[in-house]
Amino acid sequence: MKEDNTRFDDRNYKISENNVIEYVLQRFQDVKHSNKIKNLVKFQAANKYLIMAHHQAELKNLENIAVGYKKIPFSVMSQEYEDHFRTAMTKKPTVKTHTNVFMHIFGYFSKYLTQNEKQLFFEMLEQFKENKITVGNMLLEISCMVYRFDSTYLANQTYFLLYSDVQSRSLFQALDKKDVSEELNS
Repeated sequence: MKEDNTRFDDRNYKISENNVIEYVLQRFQDVKHSNKIKNLVKFQAANKYLIMAHHQAELKNLENIAVGYKKIPFSVMSQEYEDHFRTAMTKKPTVKTHTNVFMHIFGYFSKYLTQNEKQLFFEMLEQFKENKITVGNMLLEISCMVYRFDSTYLANQTYFLLYSDVQSRSLFQALDKKDVSEELNS
């Protein structure tokens, strides 16, 4: 038997938009089969920012379906939810919609950040708008704040899991290096 010497290199692996949609739709099928409203509510909460990046209007429709569960049977509600979810996922995210998501996420942390951290965030956001960095780069930098401020809600967002780039640099490491070099030059 011939040995396969191919090696997986995660630095070159990129998740496509279709991979994202397929993964999330598979998770939704699990929710549907569970026949439990609490699983639909959890699914909605975990996918809020992913849906927001795709289709803001459908996000509102999906939220309304998830909170109006007492009025209709689960099977009817889950089918209606799935139809709207599939509609939302057909719309491609844009720089503008991703920027909107970043600003919503930034709202969770803004009151806790220093002026330097806020400035760095907005500089990065500008780089993103100019296509100098990717969604994954932005999320990699933002993910440090998720853990710094212990935001379980954001840590559970599919948006972070599916779009983040795997690298070693972070926003706060960059700030630390800047602070250290400033101290050394003082």
